[in-house]
Amino acid sequence: MKLKKFIAFFLLPMFLLFVSGCDFNDKKEIKIGVAMPTKTRQRWNQDGANIEKGLRNQGYVADLQYADNKPELQISQIAAMINEGCKVIIVGAVDVNSLAGILEEAKSAGIAVISYDRLIMNTDAVDYYATFDNLAVGIVQGEYIEDKLGLKDGKGPYNLEITAGSEDDSNAFYFFEGAMEILRPYIKSGKLVVNSGQTTFKECAISHWKENISRERMTGILQKYYANKNLDVALCANDSTAFGVINALRAAGYNKGDKKMPLITGQDADKKNLKMIVSGEQTMSIFKDTRILADQTVKMVKAIVEGKDPETNDMGNYYNGVKILPSFLIRPLFVDKDNYREVLFDSGYYNESVLEE
Repeated sequence: MKLKKFIAFFLLPMFLLFVSGCDFNDKKEIKIGVAMPTKTRQRWNQDGANIEKGLRNQGYVADLQYADNKPELQISQIAAMINEGCKVIIVGAVDVNSLAGILEEAKSAGIAVISYDRLIMNTDAVDYYATFDNLAVGIVQGEYIEDKLGLKDGKGPYNLEITAGSEDDSNAFYFFEGAMEILRPYIKSGKLVVNSGQTTFKECAISHWKENISRERMTGILQKYYANKNLDVALCANDSTAFGVINALRAAGYNKGDKKMPLITGQDADKKNLKMIVSGEQTMSIFKDTRILADQTVKMVKAIVEGKDPETNDMGNYYNGVKILPSFLIRPLFVDKDNYREVLFDSGYYNESVLEE
């Protein structure tokens, strides 16, 4: 017993000295808010999961929230992130025009904001923008149509209809303008004929990118303008609008007998659309590797937390109505029946089993 008392008496002061010299706050958790728009789209689930994983790998606490495509819910989620003391908030906006007020609160609290993929408008409370090169998305779609139809060689005319994205998503306008930069000259020359006459972004926009709205709009166009002619090209801004268009075409008798599906574009390389690319119903989709975007965003967060300037590669093209945002842009690729295995499977983005799901 005397020996035990001696050891305790001897070691206690050393232990207290050790404790007094330690600053346990050095390991204080840093919380990062991640506000994503919806879980109803495969790509946003992947974005959220990839960002969350990357943040955790850096030792941060990730507060990942999905807003069910409801602007008011996203605002309340961001408010909670501000109250919880998040150091940085990453926002994939539901409505890019609805966040100025709540982000001003974030700015006042000293919280940095990264606009993720969708450009948040009309506020100076956004610090950085991380996205794919959205203009290039449309350009790649337009160039694909130009190449496959032989438009540069003077071939045509072909019947074209355009399905754009949602008006509350600033990216949708860039997608549209990128594609029309390539296709507009052919429309003017008559090599591409839009029988509906709907060639402006507003006329072609699909609210919230919804499949059913896209299907209903295309059904009306086919009934009114294509009763006695075939549609040759459907420029669709993304895979959900393409899916709606494809369902309308199926109902109108396309892909039956000699009535072939038109050339159909898309974006996001969603699993169900990949199956349609393989089967020949959809022609192509823009592939945006969300792993790369998530990784770059996490790098930006790390730099901000460490008091450094994040890496950017575009300083002049993304103006949100108040300021030009320092941006990091990633160029997209296309996938079609000829290259999907190399781009999607060989890269490890998907397993081949997705074709059997």
